[in-house]
Amino acid sequence: MRTTRRTFLQASLAAAAAAHLPSSLRAQQGQPARRPIPSTREEIPIVGLGTWITFNVGNDPVLRDECARVMSAFFEAGGRLIDSSPMYGSSQPMVGYGLEKLGRPQALFSAEKVWTSSAAAGPAQIEQSRRFWGVPKFDLLQVHNLLAWKPHLQMLFQMKAAGTLRYVGITTSEGRRHDLVEQIMRSEPIDFVQFSYNVVDRDAEARLLPLAAERGIAVIVNRPFRQGALTQRLQGKPLPEWAAELGASSWAQLMLKFILSHPAVTVAIPATSRVDHVRENLFAAAGPMPDTAMRQRISALVKAL
Repeated sequence: MRTTRRTFLQASLAAAAAAHLPSSLRAQQGQPARRPIPSTREEIPIVGLGTWITFNVGNDPVLRDECARVMSAFFEAGGRLIDSSPMYGSSQPMVGYGLEKLGRPQALFSAEKVWTSSAAAGPAQIEQSRRFWGVPKFDLLQVHNLLAWKPHLQMLFQMKAAGTLRYVGITTSEGRRHDLVEQIMRSEPIDFVQFSYNVVDRDAEARLLPLAAERGIAVIVNRPFRQGALTQRLQGKPLPEWAAELGASSWAQLMLKFILSHPAVTVAIPATSRVDHVRENLFAAAGPMPDTAMRQRISALVKAL
């Protein structure tokens, strides 16, 4: 289901005016709601931008400019956190290209990863990533998929202590290695954890999300649409009338609201190469969020379809 930016914005503003939400979830002037990073209380918008696959466009000038327009729309709609990795092909230089073209937006919250089995190679890889982005330092560095996590974490903690990094985190994807993620969350002073969570993949609700809340760890949610599989499966199916109660005008918005309504989630990072989709995603962070009963209703409906 596709609508114009103006339609999305009007629906979001109307919903926000009617909602009675805690201040931490209340969007103002149509901007995405924010949540605090527990370790510092710095607030960030609850929808970010992923770059896996969608920004891996090589040197194609047309595709690079399309991605830059996505970044422009992302910042214009109130976004901050952009997440990438050395694993993502040309995504890192693409992010750097977009930032340069947009005049280095002050709002940027840069989230990168270290991804190498060699502990000794970590610093050089991080420096290469920093040059690709063109930033003086990263806000967040994460150990990607826990690869060589012990030495990399110690390196990142040293960078944080030296003032060359603001936050430290770990990542996993597709539900892998939750036991080890839990172990690290309990034993290491990380600021962020990133894992998969969506309307049908809910394993994180059992242990990881409650533990993040208990330990004061910010949560980044990846694969909110199962890499597009969920939105493709629902394409052409009518949106339930009660979705309007949440200000949701698409399946993507409804599924994002399911994720964002969990109190332990700090930010979700859907990836897209389309301007209309990035705006749609950001508008999902404005307006009312589902309560527990509505969350179950959303999940049951998507699973049934």
